Amino acid sequence: MVKPLLSIQNLSVEYASKRGQVKAVTDVSLVLDEGSTLGIVGESGSGKSTLGFAILNLIPLPGRIVAGRITFDHTDILKQNEDDMRRIRGGQISIIFQDPLTSLNPLLKIRDHFTELLRIHSPSTSKEDAISKAGQLLDNLAISPERLSDYPHQFSGGMRQRVMIGLALALNPRLVIADEPTTALDVIVEAQILELMKRLKDEYGLTVILITHNIGIVAEMADRIAVMYAGQIVEMGPTNDIFADPLHPYTKGLLESAPNILHPERSMRPIPGSPPDLITLPSGCKFHPRCSRVFEPCRIREPLPVECNRRLVACHLYD
Repeated sequence: MVKPLLSIQNLSVEYASKRGQVKAVTDVSLVLDEGSTLGIVGESGSGKSTLGFAILNLIPLPGRIVAGRITFDHTDILKQNEDDMRRIRGGQISIIFQDPLTSLNPLLKIRDHFTELLRIHSPSTSKEDAISKAGQLLDNLAISPERLSDYPHQFSGGMRQRVMIGLALALNPRLVIADEPTTALDVIVEAQILELMKRLKDEYGLTVILITHNIGIVAEMADRIAVMYAGQIVEMGPTNDIFADPLHPYTKGLLESAPNILHPERSMRPIPGSPPDLITLPSGCKFHPRCSRVFEPCRIREPLPVECNRRLVACHLYD
């Protein structure tokens, strides 16, 4: 049987600001099975990346996790000290950042990035063995091992992202969080990176969380989708079900605002309005000021997630 690898229960994350508390993530719960791929989608500011960093207990100040529990393979992440978390980060859970040019140190050669990572987590590893493993990883990523002596600026955007993927896989983690892994890449390179990630997922037996604003990407990669709005998950379920019959009006709006090559006759329709201010959130359903199907309960009560058609949806239409 497939066993859960990650469990998040009622997680909330806030950032302090001069205007008040920014409610970046509010009461989020989900379970991720080992070997699966979960796509987390939503507009900018919906809390996707904050959720990813919370899993690694890497919320930067002035942010903090104010409630909830994160369990990774029976380990309570939020109760670990910093030394234990350093062993988990990279060794058990790794992350692929969205901007490799700023994530890679411009003063270090590519081999130095790998050797530093490998020797910190395994001090007995010799420099020669670390370089050898780095060369094998690059070769598997279709980059010549000879380029270990190059600096990050000597690589194209797609090759830098391949290097980031190699660093994420260097310690054989069980869970990889990919935070907007194809941002700023052209569509051809984007397709190559996605194909590479699918191949590596199978080769390494990875569990993947794919964070993106591009709902088309999760159609290619994810087994399940979690749709986030204003720091909350408003719909979650199997990818095929959500694409075939979106339940939440926001999910439907996301799909209608993206091009669909299977139905080119359909025109794209933007979602009216803008995402809410996370300091002064609207009452009731956070999406109700933009929703075409709003009715009185939406303005008064916040909807609770309910099961409907093999998924969870937080909407008064399904109470």
